[in-house]
Amino acid sequence: MVVRNRFISGIQSVDAVVSVFLPVSLGIIMLSLGLGLTVADFAGIVRQPRAVIAGLSAQVILLPVIVYSFVIAFGISGELAFGFMLLAASPGGVTSNILTKLVGGTLALSISLTGLISLLSVITVPLLVVFWAGLFLNAGDVTVDVTSLALKMFAITTVPVAIGMIIRAIAKDLALRIEPVLSVIAAVLFVVIVVGAIAASWSVLADNWATLAPMTALMVLCLLALGWVIARLVGLSAPDRAAIGMETGIQNSTVAITLAGILHAGPEALPVIALPAAVYGILMYLGALPGGYLMYRAVKRAP
Repeated sequence: MVVRNRFISGIQSVDAVVSVFLPVSLGIIMLSLGLGLTVADFAGIVRQPRAVIAGLSAQVILLPVIVYSFVIAFGISGELAFGFMLLAASPGGVTSNILTKLVGGTLALSISLTGLISLLSVITVPLLVVFWAGLFLNAGDVTVDVTSLALKMFAITTVPVAIGMIIRAIAKDLALRIEPVLSVIAAVLFVVIVVGAIAASWSVLADNWATLAPMTALMVLCLLALGWVIARLVGLSAPDRAAIGMETGIQNSTVAITLAGILHAGPEALPVIALPAAVYGILMYLGALPGGYLMYRAVKRAP
C-alpha cells in the first residue's frame, strides 16, 4: 500500500511538472518578452517589409530544412530526430534580442521578428508537429491534437506576450521596473528547465554525446550564417543582417522542451524528445560566440 501510494504520488509530481511548472515558466519568459514590446515595434514591420520577409523566410521556411538536413546527415532518427524538428518549429528566443544588441544589430527588427514569429507559432507549430511526428515517430509516441495544441500554444505564448504589451502600454514605468526582475527570473527558469531535461535523459545523452555535441554546435553556426546570407541577398544593411542572423540561429528551446512534455504520451515529465532542445540550449552559445564576433566585426566595418 505504501509503495502504491508513493507511485501515485510520483505520477502526480510528474503531472505537476508537465501541467504546471513548464507552462508557467514559459509564460513568465514570454511575459518578459511582451514587456519589452510596443505597438511601435510591430509598426516597424510595415516600414521594413524586405527585412521581415527575409526573417520569416529564414526562420519559418529554411530553418527547418537546414535542421532536417543535419538530422539526416548525422543519422539521427526516432525521438531524437523529432526533438530536433520540434526545436526547428519553435520561435526565436528572447536571447536573440540580447545577442543582437551586443553585436550591433538592429534591435527593433530583432524584437519585432521575435514577437511576430512567436504569435505565428500558434498556427505554424501544431501543423509542423503533426508533419514531423508522422515522419519520425511511431503511433502512440506522442499525442497530437492540432486544435488542442494550438489553444495551448496560444495560452502559453500569445497571451503572456499580449499581457506584457498591455502592461507596457498602460503602465510604462511599472513595466520598466519589473522587466529586469522578470528577465532574471526567466533566465533562472531557463537554466532549471534545460538542466532538468538533460538530467531526465542523461543516459541517452551519454550514449549520443559524440554525435549530438558537434552536430548541434555546427548547426547553430550554419543557422546564424543562413540568416545573415538571406538578409544580404535581399540587400539589407549589416545591422539588419546581424538581427536576422541571430533570430535564425537562436531558437526558443524552452518552447520546444515545454511542448515535448505536453506532447509525450509516456509517464516521463521530460522525455527524450526534449533532449535536443536542452543540448541546444547550452551549445548554442558555443556557436553564438564566434558567429556573433564575426557579425560584430562586419557591422563595425560597414559604412
